[in-house]
Amino acid sequence: MHSRPTGFDELDRKIITALMGNARTSFAEIGAAIGLSSTAVKRRVDRLRDTGVITGFTATVEPSALGWRTEAYVEVYCEGAAPPRRLAEVVRNHPEIIAAMTVTGGADALLHVRARDVEHFEEVLERIRTEPFIRKTISIMVLSHLLPESPEAGADRPAPHSAPDVR
Repeated sequence: MHSRPTGFDELDRKIITALMGNARTSFAEIGAAIGLSSTAVKRRVDRLRDTGVITGFTATVEPSALGWRTEAYVEVYCEGAAPPRRLAEVVRNHPEIIAAMTVTGGADALLHVRARDVEHFEEVLERIRTEPFIRKTISIMVLSHLLPESPEAGADRPAPHSAPDVR
């Protein structure tokens, strides 16, 4: 985990909060809200980017607009000790896996999967299960998002396979 860089203050926190709420907010709008000029906001944003506090800007997209209508979390249980590096290699081969992490508890990893429909999800699950070190999986289908404004409710990359091109 990164520690806060020197000089990170309450104004930086307010700038980050504004950008997290809407990455398209202008420096002038942010400056007006927090009492700085747009130039001062830009300098601070540049510094926050240079120091790695801000790692990028993104658009949040309604997943169904990209063809992702089915969503699930998959607990992965491995045979023996599968190193995180090996798990990372496997999940990179499945474009439907939008997030993956090692976890504590019974499972070795947790995968966040988006698919076109249940049949597509089943195909993805079968591909995951073909890995020789995966002992079992447990799937949890998402019915609805209780916090629709959260990053998990949106998509941050194109839909897998034959989803419509929305350029």
